Amino acid sequence: MIQYILTDIEGTTTSVSFVYDTLFPYFKENLAEFVRNHSDKTEVKNQLEKIKEWAKKEENLHLDHQGVIDLLLDWTAQDVKNALLKDMQGLVWAQGYAEGTLLGHVYEDVLPKLKAWKEKGLTMGVYSSGSVAAQKLIFGKSVLGDLNHYFSHNFDTAIGHKREVKAYRNIIQEIDMDAEEILFLSDVEAELEAAKEAGIQTIQLVREGTEASKKHKTVSSFEEITF
Repeated sequence: MIQYILTDIEGTTTSVSFVYDTLFPYFKENLAEFVRNHSDKTEVKNQLEKIKEWAKKEENLHLDHQGVIDLLLDWTAQDVKNALLKDMQGLVWAQGYAEGTLLGHVYEDVLPKLKAWKEKGLTMGVYSSGSVAAQKLIFGKSVLGDLNHYFSHNFDTAIGHKREVKAYRNIIQEIDMDAEEILFLSDVEAELEAAKEAGIQTIQLVREGTEASKKHKTVSSFEEITF
């Protein structure tokens, strides 16, 4: 009996194009000015220092602010799954959401199901490679309004990488439920495989551009999800 819905974002609740055609370009176009204007603010200053320390330790690079900007833009172009990048992206995107320049894309078929599941007493959570802060911005400032109140947990790669079984075992432990009571929704077969190996039930969202899995139940929208 499913008691908990864990959902991915990109390609599942939200179009991939929103990330690549809206969020990434906004970050690229606004990063330099953001750093210039906010580098004295504690949260931004600390994040810049973390990146400089990483570059010195891992690459023996001594970066100034411009060097950090260049590194982050290079990581963005390569879609590197690095927590330092994700955290900085979240800070920059927060500005765009606050200004009203950005509104989080959420497919229209998602909200009715969130409402129905909540009414049934199910618990819901989010697991994405984007930072927790970025997740809350997408759902908090979405085209469908503030959806954050539907979710009891937000997980990012601090809990583990999405294609690793250990990450899902960590989530099981964190939410304190039996694995078979959890349903994971994602568009990526490798993520579903890792979740399944951890004992979690799975459904693949086959949105535009997604190749349907032959190993997992598939649906084309949240409307089709049944259990």
